[in-house]
Amino acid sequence: MAEINYLTQEGLEKMKAELYDLKYVQRPFLSKQIADARDKGDLSENAEYHAAKEDQGLLEAKISKMENLLSISRIIDESKLSTDKVMMLTKVRVLNHNSKKEIWYTLVNEKEADLKTGKISFKSPIGIGLMNKKIGDISEVVVPAGTIKLEILEITL
Repeated sequence: MAEINYLTQEGLEKMKAELYDLKYVQRPFLSKQIADARDKGDLSENAEYHAAKEDQGLLEAKISKMENLLSISRIIDESKLSTDKVMMLTKVRVLNHNSKKEIWYTLVNEKEADLKTGKISFKSPIGIGLMNKKIGDISEVVVPAGTIKLEILEITL
């Protein structure tokens, strides 16, 4: 059985909007490009036609992948979350012992991760290191730059 893909309501809406764009904006556009290229004559030497067909194949694969991902997605019920420990959708304030800086992270699905807004994947090295930790716990996380020590200072929703 496939692994469940946990999402926020916001993440689900973004995925649905992207799928809609792929199916009802980009797919018809590519179909028109293929038809226009086909009208230009000999298909065996028509680079535009072959490029458009390749783009169509990539688009269909992306649509299929996204539909499969949506079919295994579940929305996390935020009302059932606890701040006893770090888990998906919790916001956690940590102290980086290496840099002596405090940082806020929100643990989300990898599709929703955006470091600029402090959203990190719960499957990233830092996310894995923080999962199930409680206030006061110190986690040693191996990142590409080396090992960092993160102390859990606060957990909120």
